[in-house]
Amino acid sequence: MPDTATALAPFIAGLPKAELHVHHVGSASPRIVAELAARHPDSRVPADPAALAEYFTFKDFAHFVEIYLSVVDLIRDAEDVRLLTYEVARDMARQNIRYAELTVSPYSSVRRGIPDVAFMEAIEDARKAAESELGVVLRWCFDIPGEAGLTAAEETARLAVDLRPEGLVSFGLGGPEIGVPRPQFKPHFDRAIAAGLRSVPHAGETTGPETIWDALNHLRAERIGHGTSATQDPRLLEHLAEHRIPLEVCPTSNIATRAVRTLDEHPIKDMVAAGVLVTINSDDPPMFGTDLNTEYAVAARLLDLDETGLAALAKNAVEASFLDAPGKARLAAEIDAYTASWSSRP
Repeated sequence: MPDTATALAPFIAGLPKAELHVHHVGSASPRIVAELAARHPDSRVPADPAALAEYFTFKDFAHFVEIYLSVVDLIRDAEDVRLLTYEVARDMARQNIRYAELTVSPYSSVRRGIPDVAFMEAIEDARKAAESELGVVLRWCFDIPGEAGLTAAEETARLAVDLRPEGLVSFGLGGPEIGVPRPQFKPHFDRAIAAGLRSVPHAGETTGPETIWDALNHLRAERIGHGTSATQDPRLLEHLAEHRIPLEVCPTSNIATRAVRTLDEHPIKDMVAAGVLVTINSDDPPMFGTDLNTEYAVAARLLDLDETGLAALAKNAVEASFLDAPGKARLAAEIDAYTASWSSRP
């Protein structure tokens, strides 16, 4: 008898999905990373796709950030930005991802010499092409790389507010949490929120629940990236559930970065049991040897879900998204229609 993941794989593959926590550079496929590495031979990133699997084996979260930044360094001009963005959307289309909020760190590219306006034009051109040619709707979260400090925060806020591209919907904070307290970024989040952007910082991935509280209280977070340690604080779980504040859960990522020891120890079961709105995401999929379909299969095993349960999980992401109301209704209806047609098969 096939295992649950194998049995559900065809359903997951066709299920219309939204993804809310997936990084722009971190979504570069081995083929694209190798192509960029070949174009920039001074990089230490391997140009051989086969060698990338070993290169993307992380000792800990700090090592992951180091490797991630070496890939960021491959994005050196607007053509690189456009190529990467469109190819990420192509990979999403193959998985029936209909809508994605892609986390972009423009500071990392602009400080490497890509003109800010050219960067914006490149991602927007790719976004429009992805929607018209691939049927994938992309929106942006501009993310502060926390390891670069307040200088990066100031520049990211400027890029988000003063040069706001049409697809931008939210403002985030990524990178390491240890030694990077959330409250220091409050003025930059205040500026972004005043401009109409939504607050979606990472928090509680490699630190305790106090970081999540800081994200809620100081950064006015509407969703939490990862939130892995939330289950250590029953009052926090209750607050998240009561206020319907979603968690962007990325199971395989948490194992790859050593934030969680094993999948069987992942706190997702306790999150769901507490009534928290949980969404499933891939984070940096090629770097972690995964994709969103795989993460849905992981969630099905950990939460003991059938097709109906997986469809409900997909609708969680639609609910938690910043898609407009008509768009949410259309995508939720598409999920329901797909599930009904699957259930009625002979």
